[in-house]
Amino acid sequence: MGQYYPAFKAYDVRGVVPDEINPNIAYRIGRAMSDHLPEAKRFCIGYDVRPSGPALLEGLAKGMNDAGVDVLDLGVIGTEMMYFATAYYKFDGGVMITASHNPTQYNGMKFVRTESQPISSDTGLDDIEERTFKAKWDRSGHGSIEKKDIYDDFIAHLLTIVPPSDLKPLHVLLDAGNGGAGIVLEKLLPKTPLIAHKLLFKPDGTFPNGVPNPILAESRAGAEKELKSGKYDFGVAWDGDFDRCFFYDGQANFIEGYYIVGLLAHAILTSFPGETIIYDPRLTWNTLDIVAQLGGVAVRCKSGHAFIKEKMRQENAIYGGEMSAHHYFRSHWYCDSGMIPFLIVSQLVSQGTESLHDMLKARIAKFPCSGEINSSVPDVAATLDKVEGVYGKISGAVVDKLDGLSIDFPEWRFNLRGSNTEPVIRLNVETRANPALLEDKTQELLKLIRS
Repeated sequence: MGQYYPAFKAYDVRGVVPDEINPNIAYRIGRAMSDHLPEAKRFCIGYDVRPSGPALLEGLAKGMNDAGVDVLDLGVIGTEMMYFATAYYKFDGGVMITASHNPTQYNGMKFVRTESQPISSDTGLDDIEERTFKAKWDRSGHGSIEKKDIYDDFIAHLLTIVPPSDLKPLHVLLDAGNGGAGIVLEKLLPKTPLIAHKLLFKPDGTFPNGVPNPILAESRAGAEKELKSGKYDFGVAWDGDFDRCFFYDGQANFIEGYYIVGLLAHAILTSFPGETIIYDPRLTWNTLDIVAQLGGVAVRCKSGHAFIKEKMRQENAIYGGEMSAHHYFRSHWYCDSGMIPFLIVSQLVSQGTESLHDMLKARIAKFPCSGEINSSVPDVAATLDKVEGVYGKISGAVVDKLDGLSIDFPEWRFNLRGSNTEPVIRLNVETRANPALLEDKTQELLKLIRS
């Protein structure tokens, strides 16, 4: 992981253009991926709205062609569309050129093999990095490249999961953030009765209105201001490659991704009782409560898309959710999608008697949470040890280290974990219906973490 190139991370490649990633490195990656999958004959490639995308595709495709692999150029798409294309058209692998929610000077790549199984550092990305660096190629040939517009097939796939007949003419605010979501929404919305107010739909990879990352408060300001008019049933915002989506209720309240996991688990288990739901260890009680009530099977998994997808396949899970707003569906080849949650929530509000606000109000009160709070620390491991040394010794503490440090007490719990990419530690706290205890314990932990 990053042994030869700083842009190679645990799950993907991501770096500054052109210093850390450029068409020359992309060419080598194309050769390396082809050698890593020696039986592969056909790959597909798409890219997000960043200006550097087409040149990186050209380098990557040329590397694959020179290894004798044919390439399908999908053009500007979202990450979930690359997952769709690889599996639906039965390619041997796929690459999405994207840096997700990073600023415009960044770009990167996400890799999958057949059936859109992720290639991460555990499953071949380290080998691709080493081959990229050594540039000694096993294969050579003359592959072809052709272009294909997959939007119609992708939208048809979405509408098999949520049929338009299940939707009513809801008033929805949709914020594409100048990313790629606006392109697919312009094609999807006319096939539904939804009445959309479109915010920043024009794709522009220079991100003139700020990076589309709705986890950041500044990214949400425009949508929240418009939602305060009271004209909307709910709002949705996407990140740049729209593999994550974020919700607001009709009262302009931003909804933590944790509660959307519970909402989707509830909806899916109501229709498909007894199925398996995957969840991550950062915030858990609400999800566990819902799955237990509905007779489902809850399986915990370390956070991170490669881990969740692997666990989804192992368990044949129908749905997996991370509080970071990644939602995974068996009907989407166990991959994450930002469009499917939008359609399911639209379906729930259309078919129910409650607003989105009212659907979630009781759950938020029953299990209030802090939201994820980041702290810069000089040494993540030392900080985890320090916190465990204090809280792990308290009577009744249940310590778990599947993903960072989780400690449960009867009335409250927390998870603390380091970032994969920076010297930052992330804290999540939740309680059982006790906002005062939540505030008290959150501040107490932050004081210790930052001391």
